[in-house]
Amino acid sequence: MTDFTMQIDADGVAVITWDVKSKSMNVMSREGFADMMALFEQALSNTAVKGIVLTSGKDSFAGGMDLNVLGAMRDGSGDDPAAAIFGFTMDMHGALRKIERAGMDPKTLKGGKPVAAALPGTAMGIGLEIPLACHRIFAADNPKARIGLPEVLVGLFPGGGGTTRVSRKLGAMAAAPYLIEGKTLAPKAAAAAGLIDECVPADELLARAKDWVLNAKDADIVKPWDQKGWKMPGGAPYSPAGFQTFAGASAMINGKTAGAYPAVRNMLSAVYEGAQVPFDTALKIEARWFTNLLMNPSSSAMIRTIFVNKEALEKGANRPKVEDQKVRKLGVLGAGMMGAGIAYVAANAGIEVVLLDQTEEAALRGKAHSEGILDKGMKRGKVTAEKKAEVLGRITATADYAALAGADLVVEAVFEDPAVKAEATAKTEAVVGADCIFASNTSTLPISMLATASSRPAQFIGIHFFSPVDKMNLVEIIRGKQTGDLAVAKALDFVRQIRKTPIVVNDARFFYANRCIIPYLNEGMRMVAEGVSPALVENAARMLGFPVGPLQLVDETSIELGVRIAKATKAAMGDAYPDDAVDSVVFKMADLGRMGRKAKAGFYAYDDAGNRTGLWQGLGDVWPQTAQQPTLAEVKDRLMFVQALEAVRALQEGVLTDIREGDVGAILGWGFAPWSGGPFSWLDMLGSAYAAERAAELAAAHGPRFAPPALLTEMGEADQSFYGNAASAAA
Repeated sequence: MTDFTMQIDADGVAVITWDVKSKSMNVMSREGFADMMALFEQALSNTAVKGIVLTSGKDSFAGGMDLNVLGAMRDGSGDDPAAAIFGFTMDMHGALRKIERAGMDPKTLKGGKPVAAALPGTAMGIGLEIPLACHRIFAADNPKARIGLPEVLVGLFPGGGGTTRVSRKLGAMAAAPYLIEGKTLAPKAAAAAGLIDECVPADELLARAKDWVLNAKDADIVKPWDQKGWKMPGGAPYSPAGFQTFAGASAMINGKTAGAYPAVRNMLSAVYEGAQVPFDTALKIEARWFTNLLMNPSSSAMIRTIFVNKEALEKGANRPKVEDQKVRKLGVLGAGMMGAGIAYVAANAGIEVVLLDQTEEAALRGKAHSEGILDKGMKRGKVTAEKKAEVLGRITATADYAALAGADLVVEAVFEDPAVKAEATAKTEAVVGADCIFASNTSTLPISMLATASSRPAQFIGIHFFSPVDKMNLVEIIRGKQTGDLAVAKALDFVRQIRKTPIVVNDARFFYANRCIIPYLNEGMRMVAEGVSPALVENAARMLGFPVGPLQLVDETSIELGVRIAKATKAAMGDAYPDDAVDSVVFKMADLGRMGRKAKAGFYAYDDAGNRTGLWQGLGDVWPQTAQQPTLAEVKDRLMFVQALEAVRALQEGVLTDIREGDVGAILGWGFAPWSGGPFSWLDMLGSAYAAERAAELAAAHGPRFAPPALLTEMGEADQSFYGNAASAAA
């Protein structure tokens, strides 16, 4: 069955409708693109057709290209994948250029057939690049729809002509938010910005597009860049205004990305070089930079992790095969920051919530957290008064455990004390039904230990949210030693209901995410204690693409928490405790009263409003910097390897059972160098043999925490990779 159909009405307007029957949103495949172009060519050659309207048979227009197509094209192209990618991209450019020129005489620019795009809803990626080749873009006034080119968010840039067309349509500076940042807009805002031409009432969409097509003149369908004397808005790169624009764009990109993301760099190169040549040459330049990007292992790793693997996990790739476990009524114990956040995301997803705390007053304060989030949404025009009332109406704030009766899932988010959690478990089990699943939101305490307080350990599980709950997309599900499949399925189905991404890990100290992020924090503090410049540590992290450096992250999470974790871990591990050198820094900062951002004093200095003003100048007095500083490469390697090796140990020990979860969890959970695709993808880029060798060098120089795990050493000796080795991929 074809994804595209065409009907010619009595007025001579050919309406081409895109409708991929097997999907809820249209995505472009190679076959689909060929079908679309065949219909366009039929319409352009049919003398009875006066004009063409491209639209969708769904509420949305299109979600973009099926990224699996790009991966298959690269991996299945034999010895010269670059030639195959470039050829495919240029074929696409040529096809869209046919739509854009629409049969007009190349010299007189007359005689072409008007082509309009009618977008009923969301249009992203290639779903906007195709309309950009049409002569006029109409979009339905649908506030929930999003229009834009978000490819940069998955390690790509618009390679179907979008980069060239948007930069020429708006000018490089005005186009920057949509190209460089991947910003998307509602239809009204997209029309105001010039991304599209008109935002019209939904019930008039097709009629308005047809009317324009029937009344368009020759001049209406000639794109500005095809007209004689066209000049780029804002100035070409070699003009005085253009020089400032491109210098500013380069500075903005490097300021935001610190050079870590090849997609942004390649895109700016395509815009800069393309602005100096005729349009068709600019498309060829765009295709070359796009090919260069797809041949970069960073691009394929980002696509695999952020698109393919993330989507697979969200669809239940590792879900036990049991009946549907959709949550009907949720109990949340503890109305502090975490509990209140969990209550909000659940109620916002349509789930009835009981938010319980020691007093009704405390529970009401937790419910007020949801009200605050909704009020902010109303100010931005994203939440209506009716929506706010609905969400708040789903939350019952109480101090009475009896209100939990009928709940099929209860999430405990009380104080991190086993005795307090045990009491909450017992009180809950006294009032809920026998089938209720009980989950702990603990971030550090072993689930198997907490489950000893339960009379139903098979129904006890960990559901670890990250803060702030309403913004962080990852949820870590922890299977205890006695946790059953039903509990795992319930947790996964709940995470799907609240539209977040789950990973499932087996119980161990710090689980997976904290197990890997704590070494990152510790390595930053170790280097400060060694006399490494704090600025070198923080900037190395930013140049690796981490959202914040380790010292800033310690400040954000609070040094007080670091002291508490250090004491608990040392008590549990005894003589095996490896982090005394880190404790000397943590405890010294605590003694100095520099507890982090909340205290407005930490590794960074803060003003009275709590805003960072720079690294604390006193750090050099407490830990003097050495005269001979390490190289930037050495600092980068220490920050990356200390996390990646811990991820391998987690896989080796069976805490992780799927490398996809390791990579997705790393990027979504703590922002592990997104350009790398995650720790396992990064190690594959290095090659297991080199990674093991470099880890051994770091271990010799800095200690056994860098010793290569046996799994990595064995893979290096066998010349295996994580994603190429079925045994390690399946753990």
